[in-house]
Amino acid sequence: MKKALKVLTMATMAALSLSVVAPAASAADAKGQTVYLITMDKMDQHWVKVDEGAKTMAAAVGLKYKWDAPDVKDNAKQIEAVNNAVADKANLILLAANDPKAISTAVKNAQSKGVKIIYVDSGADVPAIATLSTNNFQAGALAGKTMIDELKAAGKSAGKIGIVSVNTATNSTMERENGFRGVVSAAGYTILTTEYKDGDAAASQEAATGFISGNGDLVGLYGANEGSTVGVGNAIKASGKPIIGIGFDKSDAILGLLKSGALKAAMAQNPFTMGYLGVAQAYAALSDLSTGPAVIDTGVSVLRK
Repeated sequence: MKKALKVLTMATMAALSLSVVAPAASAADAKGQTVYLITMDKMDQHWVKVDEGAKTMAAAVGLKYKWDAPDVKDNAKQIEAVNNAVADKANLILLAANDPKAISTAVKNAQSKGVKIIYVDSGADVPAIATLSTNNFQAGALAGKTMIDELKAAGKSAGKIGIVSVNTATNSTMERENGFRGVVSAAGYTILTTEYKDGDAAASQEAATGFISGNGDLVGLYGANEGSTVGVGNAIKASGKPIIGIGFDKSDAILGLLKSGALKAAMAQNPFTMGYLGVAQAYAALSDLSTGPAVIDTGVSVLRK
């Protein structure tokens, strides 16, 4: 909790400092310009919190702000959202790329028309002004360590572990998977082939149920994003078995699964900070001010019951 508060405090101070040091002329130039937030989808509460942070900062510094995203993770729909933002005369786009390769042409096209790009949560394969995200590999490793600690506390020193994730194209969740795999494999547990279900909670629950019914020596399940985690927790709860569930992100459903004991822990990102500081960076970029480091780690903390 202290670490999370420290991250938010640092973000707040950095963002506020931009408006304090901005010259009057630059501030006038930036005010009234349009910033779009385009996320992977609108399914997860994670993106709702990114939007809340971005909206709060946009109001504070006088930027026009819009949030757009596909209803579900879909590359074509996200590309369309980027193209629509360009057509709507966006000055800057905050982008959480679903597929870093698929979206790259649209990003380059936006940049060629003078639209500035900042990445939040997950970037594309195109250079941008800055990236604000969790260090997903380290967060995955933390999830792996947490899994091992919980398994040892339950007296389980061996067995199989299943992973439910999004897809193989999304860098953020692949990093979470790779960080997790490295730590857990080194501890001697067997990791099964990952099931990718695009973050859909129902499909993720079905995949997790398959892990449980098909492996008598299954000891743990890991969900790599919000929808995956909800699916994992619901499957464990329905099975009634003492399987250790570790997940990612924070939502009302995840908090309920932690409270019930179906999940032992979840890695909580700081999505409000991503959006809040992302728009502060946008304000700086549109005011021709320094935007600071190219990559900003917005932090992660471990939630337990």
